[in-house]
Amino acid sequence: QVQLVESGGGLVQPGGSLTLSCAASGFIFSNYGMSWYRQAPGKERELVKTITNVGNTVYTAASVRGRFNISRDNAKKTLYLEMTSLNPEDTGVYYCHVQMGMTPYWGQGTQVTVSA
Repeated sequence: QVQLVESGGGLVQPGGSLTLSCAASGFIFSNYGMSWYRQAPGKERELVKTITNVGNTVYTAASVRGRFNISRDNAKKTLYLEMTSLNPEDTGVYYCHVQMGMTPYWGQGTQVTVSA
């Protein structure tokens, strides 16, 4: 079965950096585009970045442009989100996502807290 397992979240000071990882299994990773979403407290889940199966970034939320980078290692079946210049508005639970036809798959999420 499809499994997505995020890791790398934590507490970071404003201006700091974090790199999230998403380990994928149960499907042919190199065949699918992947995305990172996030959900801040009291807000709807929002799309952050999307990458094609061959590594091209095709969507970047305006709020993270120039600060976040999405990448993937198809050999390791792993998706990454490098986050820099973090600010408190980046606080939330970050989710890895893959869409297969009409079915979305999500990881359990990893908490990112940006606070002094």
